Amino acid sequence: MHRSRHDLHAVLGAALLVVAAALIGRHLRARHDNLFVDWPPLYARWEPHVGPGTPAAILVAAAVVLYGPPLVARLPWRALLLAVWAAATAWTFSLAWIDGWYRGIAERLTSRYEYLRVIDRFQDIPATLRDFTHHILLDSPHHWPPHTAGHPPAATVTFVLLDRVGLGGGGWAGMWCIVVGASAGVAALIAVRALAGEDLARRAALFLVLAPAAVWVGVSADGYFAAVAAWAVALLALAVTGRSPAWAAGSGLLFGLALYLSYGLTLFAVIGCAVLLLGRHGVRRKPVLLLYLLAGLVVVPAVFTALGFNWWEAYHILVERYYQGAGGKRPYGYFVWANLAGTVLVVGLATVAGLRRSVAELIRGAGEALRAWRRGPEPGTGTGLPGGSGAGTVPPAGSGAEALSPAGTAVETVPRAETGVETVPRAGTGVETVPRPGTGVEAAPQARLAFLVCAALVALLAADLSGMSKAETERIWLPFTVWLLPAAALLPGPRLWLTAQAVLALLLNHLLLTSW
Repeated sequence: MHRSRHDLHAVLGAALLVVAAALIGRHLRARHDNLFVDWPPLYARWEPHVGPGTPAAILVAAAVVLYGPPLVARLPWRALLLAVWAAATAWTFSLAWIDGWYRGIAERLTSRYEYLRVIDRFQDIPATLRDFTHHILLDSPHHWPPHTAGHPPAATVTFVLLDRVGLGGGGWAGMWCIVVGASAGVAALIAVRALAGEDLARRAALFLVLAPAAVWVGVSADGYFAAVAAWAVALLALAVTGRSPAWAAGSGLLFGLALYLSYGLTLFAVIGCAVLLLGRHGVRRKPVLLLYLLAGLVVVPAVFTALGFNWWEAYHILVERYYQGAGGKRPYGYFVWANLAGTVLVVGLATVAGLRRSVAELIRGAGEALRAWRRGPEPGTGTGLPGGSGAGTVPPAGSGAEALSPAGTAVETVPRAETGVETVPRAGTGVETVPRPGTGVEAAPQARLAFLVCAALVALLAADLSGMSKAETERIWLPFTVWLLPAAALLPGPRLWLTAQAVLALLLNHLLLTSW
């Protein structure tokens, strides 16, 4: 009850932040006209409407809320991943379809600001890449549209290659972003399972499906970027928890691609370092993992550099272009906090409550770790990451320490794994947390999840403070918000919170006409 009251306080505070951003934003827009958004803090306009996707969206939301929890508890792991991807795709598509096929999907990436407007300028890709930086500034000849100029060329080249294989036009581009973007939740589940155990991964599954963020995944290219970055993290998590070093190479390859999709994804180094820290024992046993990671990481940068594109030069020119446009006029003093209000609408109130629990878990664990350090080592203790109660200690096997499985059944907690935990079915109850062979002691699973989530929060806050993301962060920050969503796994009563998430997404998509 005590923790639930604090959750409600966090939710109320987040709601007040959104209201303040909306009211102050309306005042600034009316008085100074310097926000360049119609419905602050979001890049959207007030336009209540229904559409062909309305019944489908309501049906998907109801099905997930009513039938999702028992299915999540019963489905085998691989079947669960496929189900999450299918449900997330259906949810994202139905929300986009509320605005109609053309306005909601096929025309989203064909506006004068978007990538598809310059496809014909990439007839000779190497030549275009060599000349790319000469068209970033507004006063340069034939300057690129805002989104092409604002990203490294891999973003535009993706749609060029789709066009080359016969999947040209806004319809195919929109569906690419929806289907690929919906897989980001699957990647997050894989990472959470590898680093914090299957129990928490299953608890997070439905929150990764019914995320309000789906409003902007369908359709924006940033949904595609989010998926690439998410799979990079997932493969790294698999690599450091005992899988083949080839996963580390694959992770590096995707991290390298992410850097050439969006400059801001350099901040994923924070999340990557968090994964390496959580899996540090695996890295110590197999330091070759880092070599595989670095080998994969240099591939995409090497290819683009060899073709004539200079990432660093382009980034510095982009900063100048950013301040030539609306970014130079939008007030930092407003958006530095209003962006966070917009993020509340993207992640939903369940995630806000989960983040409160995540931060509290780390603070409590840090205090316990400090007290343990002052006392000195004791028999049966380790040096896990800051965690919840019992962080860094091993309860005796069969001690009867219990938690709840996704189905609400008791599970037995036994010594934890060196780089995470592993859950397996236990007859008659649900799942059991077991150690991997030859491992040491680690923090509690909840603490490990909290650490991963808070690393993503730190990356997002760094992006906010940079001043390079004033407005439009509901799509720009999608790669980071994906990693905030699993925080809701720490909440009790999933159906109530899932309903809140779905209602928020439906209200946003029916009351506002978003630009993505």
